[in-house]
Amino acid sequence: MAEPNLWALDEFVKPRAVEQTILTKMRHVLSYANFLEENELDWRQFPMRVDERALIKFRGCLLRKVEMGELAITTATARMSAVILFYRFAQSKNLVSTQVPMWEERRVVVRYVDSVGFGRSMARASTDLHIPMRRRVGNSLEDGLYPLSATDVRALFAYLKSNQTTELALMLLIGLYTGARIGTITTLGKRNLRAARPDPQLKDIHLIRIGPGTSVKTKFDVSGDLMVPTELLLRLVAYSESTERLKREARADDKDKNILFLTRRAKRYSVNTVDRLVEKMRAEAIRQGLQFMDSFRFHQTRATFGTQLMRMLLGVMSATNALDFVRSAMLHKSEATTMRYIKFIENSKAKQELSSEYSRLFTGVEEKWGGREP
Repeated sequence: MAEPNLWALDEFVKPRAVEQTILTKMRHVLSYANFLEENELDWRQFPMRVDERALIKFRGCLLRKVEMGELAITTATARMSAVILFYRFAQSKNLVSTQVPMWEERRVVVRYVDSVGFGRSMARASTDLHIPMRRRVGNSLEDGLYPLSATDVRALFAYLKSNQTTELALMLLIGLYTGARIGTITTLGKRNLRAARPDPQLKDIHLIRIGPGTSVKTKFDVSGDLMVPTELLLRLVAYSESTERLKREARADDKDKNILFLTRRAKRYSVNTVDRLVEKMRAEAIRQGLQFMDSFRFHQTRATFGTQLMRMLLGVMSATNALDFVRSAMLHKSEATTMRYIKFIENSKAKQELSSEYSRLFTGVEEKWGGREP
């Protein structure tokens, strides 16, 4: 896409142009261009079916990332707004033409108080593609999500064993057993597995260093250790050395050969790709009668891990120590995020559902997966 460069030049010559603001907008449009490339979409095409349009799909992708904790709502709002501004420019310069409206225009009235105390109002243009900065309320966890129940976890395990690809099944297992985000899981490498070290205090737990300097991405570039059950680590090592995985590695670009999970095309998985796989899995699972999957999101694996970990720790140590432990294990930048797990367990009806039986679901990977071979 050369058109965004024209837009940037047009922005730079405007009076009072702020370089940093323009660069930020360009980064947002670059993310849109990457999305188009990954999904093989043409930004200039507007099919009659609304759900097939690139803008609609991109907005849906942003909302999913917000829901899964991969993107802040403020970033998603700014990203969508920048893309719409770019389209307005392209339309004004006849760089894009369509027989159908690209979006529905809206006029929004913003009320404010001026510097001398008088009430004022200002009308501005908006669209039905705008992402409002609304935060979820209620007794939920990170990004408004809830943990899976013990019954649902068992059903998910059974479904994964017989219905899903090895890669997606292992990714979901990592999420459930470590609380890792998709961005962390998709950047894990074989070298990271080999560098895992036994936890000096916890039996049958290994630690994998992640964050800056490790090639494994974390939200806000937070550094820390991923707590991995030893049996799961052994299973991941076995997968990394499996015949199918090595075939993909042989065809991969040099920069991707170390990546643990590679697609059939020998490419590293993107967050968008995993999103699509989960969407497909959700539809298949519902057809098989797993109705709880109707609202399932990958990020629920993280909410489930954090809730279970906090529940177990509160039974053996003080709330303060449990808070510190879970915050470190989940690499929370803010203690307030971790505190929500304590409040959830104390106040939610789910407290009754997270029984001692649930603890057994999170121990003994071998019992549920029958050996270390993938």
